[in-house]
Amino acid sequence: MGIDLLFKIAAIGILVAVLYQVLVRAGREDQAMMTTLAGLIIVLSLVIKEVSSLFDSVRTMFNL
Repeated sequence: MGIDLLFKIAAIGILVAVLYQVLVRAGREDQAMMTTLAGLIIVLSLVIKEVSSLFDSVRTMFNL
């Protein structure tokens, strides 16, 4: 895990926040909510990959 993962998460967060504000001001609250959920799913998939890698490292370290 490197600093690039944090930058990716921050960039996705900023992009989703801007899109959310634009869509809410345009009166499209439903699409704004879907954009927020899509951003959350993308970030969770990135984090799940890293957690999986961590568990694989622990498993190989203790020969499980």
